[in-house]
Amino acid sequence: MTRKTYLYPGYEAGRNLALKNIQGPIVNLNLIQLRKIADYTNFPEIAPIKEISGYDAFMNYIKVAKPFVEESGGELLFVGHGDRFLIGPDQEQWDICMLIKQKSVSDFFSFEQNPAYMKIIGHRIAAISDSRLLPLENVPF
Repeated sequence: MTRKTYLYPGYEAGRNLALKNIQGPIVNLNLIQLRKIADYTNFPEIAPIKEISGYDAFMNYIKVAKPFVEESGGELLFVGHGDRFLIGPDQEQWDICMLIKQKSVSDFFSFEQNPAYMKIIGHRIAAISDSRLLPLENVPF
């Protein structure tokens, strides 16, 4: 049986996030599995001259995406090497984990739909083999 992978947000997931009507900031938890070799087949206009690893392509993505995150009022809080879960499925392993804070869901959507950002998203797609994105809402305690 083939395992389903996730590279893009789905329409229903985006709609559900918008309908939650979250007031205030969100922090997006990103879990990333990388390809051994980046696949720029669908993005030849931004492909490097030489073959590069998925890791290098993703680090390049972070470098070129960070200004768009900041321009939208967001902040890259954390990027770290992942591994297997301490609590969770034994078979899952995530290479990179990131936390990105956005001032609001609206600001997050405007970042994701920025036409200039869309021109560099190919670095992310070329780098990853699977991903998860979980928007987190602050819980007062």
